[in-house]
Amino acid sequence: MSSTPDKSDSRIHVDNTESTSSLASIQEKSSTWARFKDSFKPSEVVVNSDSQSNGDLEDATAKGDLLRKLKGKHIQMIAIGGSIGTGLFVGSGSALRTGGPAALLIGWGLVGTMVFCVIHALGELCVQYPVNGAFSQYATRFVDESWGFAVGWNYALMWLVVFPLELVAASMCVKYYNNTIDPVAWVILFYLFIVGINLFGVKGYGETEFILSIIKVIAIIGFIILGIVLVCGGGPNHEFIGGKNFHHPGAFSNGFQGVASVFVTAAYSLAGSEMVGLASAEVKNPRKVLPKAIRQVFWRLFLFYFLSLMLVGLIVPYNSPDLLGASTDMSISPFVVAMRLGGIKVLPAIFNACILISVVSVGNSAVYGCSRTIQSLGAQGLGPKWMAYVDKKGRPLGGIALSALFGLLCFLSGYENEGLVFAWLLSVCGLATIFTWFNISLCHVRYRLALKTQGRSLEEVTYQAFGGIYASIYSMGFLFVVLALVFYVSLFPPGNHNKADVTSFFQNYLAVIFLIVFYLGHKIITRNWKIFKDLKDVDLDSGRRIVDIDILIQEEKEEEDANKLIPLYKKIWNYLV
Repeated sequence: MSSTPDKSDSRIHVDNTESTSSLASIQEKSSTWARFKDSFKPSEVVVNSDSQSNGDLEDATAKGDLLRKLKGKHIQMIAIGGSIGTGLFVGSGSALRTGGPAALLIGWGLVGTMVFCVIHALGELCVQYPVNGAFSQYATRFVDESWGFAVGWNYALMWLVVFPLELVAASMCVKYYNNTIDPVAWVILFYLFIVGINLFGVKGYGETEFILSIIKVIAIIGFIILGIVLVCGGGPNHEFIGGKNFHHPGAFSNGFQGVASVFVTAAYSLAGSEMVGLASAEVKNPRKVLPKAIRQVFWRLFLFYFLSLMLVGLIVPYNSPDLLGASTDMSISPFVVAMRLGGIKVLPAIFNACILISVVSVGNSAVYGCSRTIQSLGAQGLGPKWMAYVDKKGRPLGGIALSALFGLLCFLSGYENEGLVFAWLLSVCGLATIFTWFNISLCHVRYRLALKTQGRSLEEVTYQAFGGIYASIYSMGFLFVVLALVFYVSLFPPGNHNKADVTSFFQNYLAVIFLIVFYLGHKIITRNWKIFKDLKDVDLDSGRRIVDIDILIQEEKEEEDANKLIPLYKKIWNYLV
């Protein structure tokens, strides 16, 4: 006996299917929301299996709170992205006006030699100790707790200030297209974008910085090619420029004072090249990735800066009214000024957009650098405990929150003379960078001396810095000279006819006051009056990468034998690229 299907049963089946699908959808949404909420919970502390830990410093060095999700390409572009920005594209205009075109080459050239030594010293320390918040960690470990406190907060303060500084610079770039819109409107958009990127975690930050940095690199290479064409008379004006501007109005704007004043801008513009140190704790294989990244980053930065600034100095006279600080009106990048003077019509607007991207990129790096430094200070007990908070996604939320709070200073872009605001913030950041580099060199010297004092061999140092301890001593001496020159030009600024200027002094030397207050304040509170740790008491094991010396020697021997078979031109190419 046959039976026909009941339509009501079919409807019940469909209804049940829809209910099941709907329930699954609700559960999926609930699960997604639950995962999102759970991601903000504290990370589960896991000690890295390839690190040694010893003593109290373990808590701040060996724990795997920050996730190792950065690759070699990310590290290179983070360092480049943190460096190529406001200092080069905007601040160099003020340096050109104050010092002249020859001062640009002298200032950036000499600072570049010092940065070369500093970056290699940092590479040695980071490969050996890839720890969170490298700069303050090394200062506390190799020098003194008070010095670590002062340097760490000095570096954090620099990035806290850089974030709103870059947002102010971004609003200045937007004014190139339309100066009728309130700059605060643009600043809000950039602020939300940068903070949002850093909330995606280190991988999201790394990928974003990789893309933004590629745009910057392409823009600079394009400008170098265009600059050569313009200097040689190949532009729309068909005017051979050559070295005309070195003769009139001249190579130097304010003599020795002008040259000395360029060092601060040069130091600030190259700040961020040390970001490889902060990122070392989030790299999958520091021994393989960091040395190559450090070599590449320096040569690329030096060539980009030196070639581009040389061409800017050839094309743009230092008395151009459009340069930063020449007037109280809105100033534009000297790169854009160079294109205008060369008769280029559309390209300046496009390049200004690239500058805007660069500025946003450095702001992005500022939040990253600040958040990692703040987290390290909290983990070391050099700041409130909430600063050390890291969630399951590896995000240092305490540091990101503090950086976002200071970023609200960006609303000073609504001030009628935002160029003055930019100049104040830029000066504070410049000296903070100098102290950071000095600290890296000092830590490297102390590390090498501690190895010798404790009878340890250099064979356990997996990556040795170019020039060794002598290069770091040179860096320290050079930075002392720079600080003396900055003191001189701060008290007697160029064009002031050797009259003391108190405002200029505090504007440029404010970072020194902050460092002294941090250092002495920590000494007074802790009652620790030692200037240096005893070398025999320096901890050389906490957070150190475990390396089998015999295996390391074997690997180096194999690499050396393989390199002997490579032609010389390939060796040079592999070193630089």
